[in-house]
Amino acid sequence: MVRAVVFDVGETLIDETRIFSRWADRLGVPRGTFLGLIGACAATDRPLADAFRLTRPDVDLDAEISRWATDDPTGLRENFDADDLYPDVRPALAALRDAGLGVVVAGNQPPQARAALEAMDLPVDAIRTSDEWGVEKPAPEFFARVADLAGLPADEIAYVGDRLDNDVLPAAAAGMRPVLIRRGPWGYLHAARPDAARVEVVDSLTELPALLSR
Repeated sequence: MVRAVVFDVGETLIDETRIFSRWADRLGVPRGTFLGLIGACAATDRPLADAFRLTRPDVDLDAEISRWATDDPTGLRENFDADDLYPDVRPALAALRDAGLGVVVAGNQPPQARAALEAMDLPVDAIRTSDEWGVEKPAPEFFARVADLAGLPADEIAYVGDRLDNDVLPAAAAGMRPVLIRRGPWGYLHAARPDAARVEVVDSLTELPALLSR
């Protein structure tokens, strides 16, 4: 029986379109080109960083982010805010809380992401990032931290994410109930793969309360 639901961040809760569009502008390439490269990386199982390297082979992302902060100190730059939430997020999280389930957010994110999420006043019990834990998905240690944070055994936790490789299959291996959200480039591509038959797939987070009650 599921007693808590844990959510990935990017393309699960947060629509990253504006983030990557700003990156395209920063790198000096058309937005469609950069978004297309991200899709190509998703389709060919290449890391997201390859989209940046294909655009600018000599790019140093950390240095570029530092320069960007100097150039645009008050802008969002590579970050997100409440305007980037998918529209089903708040109602879905609230419905899960109303159903008596714990709701947690834990994903691969930089240090500032937790503060950005907390500023949204989401109906959640806890928010954590890979940066503060010092371990990233798909490492088993990440999902052990998730279980500790939820305060429940793994088989009483559902993990919801947009990727088979980073999110739901490692969660399943950790003993959690895996749910793939079909959105974002990875979500659509991974939902069409044979391994998606091993997990539950939803098109909206609002499907979760009914799904998890079964």
